[in-house]
Amino acid sequence: MTRDKKLIVGNWKMNLNTHEASLYLHKLSGLVKTHRDVEVVLAPTILALQSLSLQIDRRQFKLAVQNFYWRDHGAYTGEVSAPQLRGVVEYALVGHSERRHIFGETDKDIRNKVQAAIRNDIQPILCIGETTTERVNNETIDTINDQLIGGLTNVTSEELKRITIAYEPVWAIGTGNNAVPADVVKAVKAIRSQIKHLYGVAAADDVRVLYGGSVKADSAADYLAIDGIDGLLVGGASLDAHVFEEIINKAHKGSKPDIKSRGGK
Repeated sequence: MTRDKKLIVGNWKMNLNTHEASLYLHKLSGLVKTHRDVEVVLAPTILALQSLSLQIDRRQFKLAVQNFYWRDHGAYTGEVSAPQLRGVVEYALVGHSERRHIFGETDKDIRNKVQAAIRNDIQPILCIGETTTERVNNETIDTINDQLIGGLTNVTSEELKRITIAYEPVWAIGTGNNAVPADVVKAVKAIRSQIKHLYGVAAADDVRVLYGGSVKADSAADYLAIDGIDGLLVGGASLDAHVFEEIINKAHKGSKPDIKSRGGK
């Protein structure tokens, strides 16, 4: 994993059936050029993963799973394990706010999933972020710190190199109430500060951090320009091939960071 590349992840959530997903991938493949400085990851529903894994050009796109169970095998009806996903996906979303707040996943569930992904050679994208209530009560930094500690328990410094952190303020997801750059700067500083506390300066500088939360084509460049942001976790906007292609192009074109998340004002 390297911070030299911007990472753009499209989380399709519970949208597109297998046929629709195949048509979408075909369309997106024709639109998106492969850029050496951008890595594009698609996270379709689990039903579409297998067929897309046979269709996808892995030089152009990688695949991620939206959810999985942390045990490797056993009598767990309806679940899919990390070993079953090996060779199909390169990434796994872990701790997404919808998993935390709709399905009640705990810090223990999330750290177990992080560890399951790592031991099965899948790179976890650990999602963290505060709710509206936590934000109003000035608990953003405490929430970030707690979720990082909860998700990274028992993760070694070497394993951390394979983990991406995605900051997704819950109050901004699907609400149209976008986080302004100043909000993201504060969060990125908190993330890297906590990683520094847990793993040291080098790890804090090296860890890859994404922003997610109602990202649109017209806001993507602003978030990508924030120093310390290495890419985007895109939700609804990733379902429109032309919009998603525009976001990818903005990650490729890029601009020199003009909003300092650490060491600046």
